[in-house]
This record gives sequence, C-alpha cells and structure tokens, in this order.
Amino acid sequence: MSHKSCRTYQMYINGQFVDSESGKFTQSISPGDGELIAEFPEGNTQDVENAVSSAKLAFETTEWSDVKNSVNRSKLLREIGQKIRERVDALAELESLDTGKTITETNLVDVHSAADCFEYFADLATNICGEVLPVPMDALDFTLREPLGVCASIVAWNFPIMFVAWKVAPALAAGNTVILKPAELASLSALEVAKIFQEVNLPPGVVNIVTGAGRTVGEALAKHSQVNKISFTGSTQTGQKILGYAATNCKKVTLELGGKSPNVVFEDAELDKAVSGALTAIFFNAGQACIAGSRLFLQEGIYNDFVEQLVERAKKIKVGLPLDWDARMGPVITPEQQKKILHYIEGAKKQGAKLLCGGGVPKELPHPKGNYIDPTIFACKDLSPLIAQEEIFGPVLSVFKFSSEEEAVSLANQTNYGLASGVWTKDIKRAFRVAKQIRAGQVWINNYELITPWAPHGGYKESGFGKDLSKYALEEYSQIKNVFVDLSEGEFLALYD
Repeated sequence: MSHKSCRTYQMYINGQFVDSESGKFTQSISPGDGELIAEFPEGNTQDVENAVSSAKLAFETTEWSDVKNSVNRSKLLREIGQKIRERVDALAELESLDTGKTITETNLVDVHSAADCFEYFADLATNICGEVLPVPMDALDFTLREPLGVCASIVAWNFPIMFVAWKVAPALAAGNTVILKPAELASLSALEVAKIFQEVNLPPGVVNIVTGAGRTVGEALAKHSQVNKISFTGSTQTGQKILGYAATNCKKVTLELGGKSPNVVFEDAELDKAVSGALTAIFFNAGQACIAGSRLFLQEGIYNDFVEQLVERAKKIKVGLPLDWDARMGPVITPEQQKKILHYIEGAKKQGAKLLCGGGVPKELPHPKGNYIDPTIFACKDLSPLIAQEEIFGPVLSVFKFSSEEEAVSLANQTNYGLASGVWTKDIKRAFRVAKQIRAGQVWINNYELITPWAPHGGYKESGFGKDLSKYALEEYSQIKNVFVDLSEGEFLALYD
C-alpha cells in the first residue's frame, strides 16, 4: 500500500457507504512525512440524525436484539475477527500511515488485538444471562439482562483499530446497535473495517460510522435523545463535557479518560526486565497512550544503576518512519502536538528538572516534514514540575527517587488521575500490598501495558469510570430487569377494596 495516491472514503450508514450531507471532506495527513493520504467525509448533525434513525430502526424492527439471535451475533462477530486477521498487513500499514505508529506496533500488536477482541466477544454473545434470586417467599424471582438500544461510541486517535473493536464488539454481543465516531485525526481504519461489516452481511443499521469533528458529530451524539448509551475514550476535559451532554436524557455513560500513571520499581526487582518495562511504558506509541507510565519511581538503592541503564537504552531507540520495520518509535500525531510536547520539555528545564537524554527533535530527522521527538527523560527532585503533574501525551518520562514502601505509595497516589500503574518487585506480598493501595483501575505487577480482551480496562478518579473489555464490558452495554412471579396459593392481600 502506497500513500503517494490519495484515497477518498465515505462514511457508513444503514449498511451503505455514503458521503456527508454537508458534501465536505476532511484530509488525513500522515504524521511521518506530512503527505496527504486520504480524504473522508466531514459529518454534520443531519448525518447523525440519519445514523441514529438507522440504528434505532434496526434495534426496534429486526431480530437483532432478540436473545434467540445470539448465535447469529456470535457467528458474525467471529467472522469479523477472522477477516481482520486476513488483512493484517494492509490494515497495519494504513494504521501506521494514518497515525504515525510504527509498523511493528500496528502489525504485531494492534490489528491482532482488534481481531482478538471481536473473537472474544463472539464467545460471550451466547452466554449473556440473568440469575434466579432466592427471595424469602413463595415466589420465583429472576433477572433478565437486556440490551440498551442505540449505543454511541466516541474514540481517540491513538489506537484507532483497537477502539473499533473495544466499542463495537461488546455492544453488538449484548444485542445493541451502534454508532461509532472515530477520531477526526485517525478515521481510516474504522472505515476499512466497515467494509468487513458489509462483507459479512451485518444487518443494515446495526453498525453506523459517522466521521467528522467532535464538536459537531460527537456533541450531537452525546446530546441525542434517542441514544441510550455513550462510551467515550479521550481527554478528561472532553469527557466532562460529554457527561454533561448525556444528562439531557440520563443516558448511560462510560468514560476512559486521561492518565498520569505511576511505575514503581523496588530494590529487589529484576533490573533488566524492569528497565525494559519502563521503556515500553513510556515510549510505546511515542508516549501517546493514556496508560503511559510517565512517572517512574525508583527505590534509592537501585536509582543510579537503573537510571544509567535506562538512559543508555533510551538513546539507542531508533526514531523512524512509520513503515520502517527497524524503527521503535515513530512521530507524534500532529505538528501541534509536537509543539505542545516541546513546550512541556522547555518548561521542565526552567522548573528544575534535570534533562538526562533527548529533549528535542532528532538531529537526523527521518523526514523533514514529520512530527518527530527524541525519547526524553528527566530526573525530578519532587512532583512540582508540570511534567510530573499533567498528561503530556508524548515520549517524556519523569524519574523520581523514593526510600520506603509507604513513600512510594504516597507519591504514586499524588495525582488526580487513576487509570493505570506498575509495580516491580520479587516480594509478592509487597506487590499485593502496594497494588491494593494504589488508587488506579489497573495495576501491573512485573509487567506494563499488557491489555487483553479477557481483562477489564478502566480508571478511577479523573480517569473516568466504567470498563472496556472482558465480561465486565457487557454490564456497560446492558441493563437488568427484575421479574417476580407470585406462586403462593392464598389470595392477594388487597389493601384497597
């Protein structure tokens, strides 16, 4: 696949590929070299109305949501996953061109992860059920787990094809219909997967994809009275707005927001493995991940040796073009994001943080029009610099020293965020103690950034609420109905004659 020729895409509504009612298009610019790779529709509120009407009709007038259709839903989800696997190379290449992610990330991780997710929820689709409740009376009481109806998902640009799977697969497994708004900066993989939806004969209206700006399409979906659920992945500030919009009809909301995740390494940790984990935690996808381990806490006994190895290996990371198989870090998403990250770096220098490596653009740029930044590491005496407090969304690591377990936990929890965290130690009792005390929705022990469909993902505090992935995601896309059956022989106790 070459990006020298510009492709033109259409959005996907009611089983058909269509242009926006506006007739306008948005351009997709590759972060690696600044080249135009595609155009896609600039959706408006009428497109949202069309998608909602389509999704509502499919939910209310077809057998899609019926529990008797769960076997068919399972079959279709599995087929989608299999077809994604058949196109790994093409989808990965497009994802890299569109986002700047390295081809090693997209080809070896992201696309396979999306397929895993569809196949996992295919397995769960036929196992969604309520339970019988032991009420203390002569009666049968049971629950039914039912779909919500029209579910809208609004996602970020950093893991586009994975987000398609994370949002669409559980919603469909539970019997809902879906409207997906991909990120305006990275919409292409969602539109490619829409071709698979059409190929497997997913019923019209069951999945709809509306591209465009968040302030137009996203806001309209969040406010729409016929949308019963919003699942959002993105910044905390935008998530707060969506929560307010959703209040107009009390729709169910799941928010996966920002993070400033702590990565804690104790003196007894396996040093080489922990260094590898720390590098992955911050430099995977050029640090553009809400789970990025951007705050590294090292116990004082290993601090010097650890930092020495960390910096030495960070300097060897090859920053390169997205399709370069030897590159281990690509560009950031836009020139604006690059400028923002460089501003944080300059601010950190003025605020007393010590620059250990990186700190600017590579001396040998992979491409003069790309948005590249060197892997950057700062040593910080305390948590006062802004790089230690705010989500940067870039390849910038802050390193701190601690003495005791209690101090490590205290430092780790000094943030408004609570999405993810890491703990490195051979002492399993200490690992459990610290994991229980860290206020985050995810704790990795002797690992970092491992996310699978089999385990829930979601945050605490200002990192949001609700869960993506695993059986817990089905709770986010369903509702409980209680059914009471009176089996008593006596007459009904009539209080009103």
